[in-house]
Amino acid sequence: MRYSILWADDEIDLLKPYIVFLQGKGYDVTPVPSGADAIDKVREERFDVVFLDEMMAGMTGLETLSEIKILRPNLPVVMITKSEEEQIMEEAIGSKIADYLIKPINPNQILLSVKKLLDNRRLVSEKTNMSYQQDFRNLAMQYNDRIGYEEWAEIYKRLVYWDLELDGSTDKSMEEVFEMQKSEANSKFAQFIEEEYEEWICEPKADKPIMSHDLMKKLVLPKVKEEDSPLFFILIDNFRYDQWRVISKSLMEYFRIEQEDTYYSILPTSTSYARNAIFAGMLPIDIARKYPNLWVNDEGENEESLNQHEEELLQKQLDRSMKGVKMSYHKVIANHHGKQLNDGFNNLLSNQLNCVVYNFVDMLSHARTDSNMIKQLAPDESAYRSITKSWIEHSPLLEFLKLIAEHKGRVIITTDHGMVRVKNPKRIVGDRNVNTNLRYKQGKNLNLDDKGDHVIEVRRPDNFGLPSPNVSTSYFFTTDDYFFAYPNNYNHYVGHYRDTFQHGGVSLEEMIIPCVYLKAK
Repeated sequence: MRYSILWADDEIDLLKPYIVFLQGKGYDVTPVPSGADAIDKVREERFDVVFLDEMMAGMTGLETLSEIKILRPNLPVVMITKSEEEQIMEEAIGSKIADYLIKPINPNQILLSVKKLLDNRRLVSEKTNMSYQQDFRNLAMQYNDRIGYEEWAEIYKRLVYWDLELDGSTDKSMEEVFEMQKSEANSKFAQFIEEEYEEWICEPKADKPIMSHDLMKKLVLPKVKEEDSPLFFILIDNFRYDQWRVISKSLMEYFRIEQEDTYYSILPTSTSYARNAIFAGMLPIDIARKYPNLWVNDEGENEESLNQHEEELLQKQLDRSMKGVKMSYHKVIANHHGKQLNDGFNNLLSNQLNCVVYNFVDMLSHARTDSNMIKQLAPDESAYRSITKSWIEHSPLLEFLKLIAEHKGRVIITTDHGMVRVKNPKRIVGDRNVNTNLRYKQGKNLNLDDKGDHVIEVRRPDNFGLPSPNVSTSYFFTTDDYFFAYPNNYNHYVGHYRDTFQHGGVSLEEMIIPCVYLKAK
């Protein structure tokens, strides 16, 4: 493809060598001697980039730039000037120039600027695909080895890195390869969890990751008394590491990242288990035993009905480990709740710890399942991340974070679990009291209709730190991208839930989740 360049300079004849150089590199260059001529050309013809001399007789470069932006807002303009005055630079940058070059310039400077503006996406895409191909083998060798939880977290971070890099590439030739590698990594990760998880739960001295029930004690409460400023603990329900990476760019204007960790969600990777474990600082089996009035059995129950006592569980954890801490707890499940929280922000400043649960992302995943319109708006992982980013940028949560930054507060942003896009059904048989979650099942007399891989069976729930409402209670977890389906009305059920985002089972996306510590700039 040949690109067309417009070059305006009142000494354009002296630039002939540069023009010949660019033409030799395959670019079409139209020279004009004034800003007025440049405006006329932009009005009449289509160009891919404009070079403007800042100090021209008649209309200056900045005046010409303003007119060009009115005519062609998206046309990239490069300002060239002898002046190094900061005011001129700031005015040019404020006028949305694409690049800024200071004379004397050489031909390679011009070529670099053109390539950066016109060939950037192609060059970046080619380099991204080549770099991923080089790293593909290294990743495969690593996850096919016998590795531990720290290495698995690093592998997942690298997969997220490549996911985001390839997402921004114009060349989609490596997407299928990447999806295959992510699927293979998830299968190996499920094997790892099946082999190691029980020891993490049952052996006090086991080498294990920070998990849901450790989160407050190990990553949050130690920060409370580090400084006098209030600590805000914000838990975004159902929030993955890749989503954090995408929204983090919106926060960098206000905060600096002091510490970026991941931790492991307990099983099931569901709100009712993982979030209660976070606020209680206990495994579900211990909550059910010590505080039976605060634990609701989830056989046949709606998930959210199990999360009615989070504030009480948090207060009990504080009483055990950090008595006397003044704290508040808030749950935001609608925009007006977020606005009310923001309106009363000053009341939070006297607390040492303020905990806020935001439910939007979880609600979005449910809405995508039930609404064809949302599914069309977010047909894949990339679009789903984009919706999450758009929500953050226009939500009361961002306003809340800005208020924290203005008051020099500190923030921990985390989640209770992630989610995975499910594609393959797994038949299961159970009675009417079995819970409704698609990625795990809990109940009596559970049996798989088709034996095989992609399911972890737990016949002794106490070994996984889970309560047993009945002697015959068992838990089944799907792995990879599988979900449970009942034989009754099977085809309709599978058609409705295939390609939706679900949580509760075993995958990198659900279990390895972000916990980030931020300080106001």
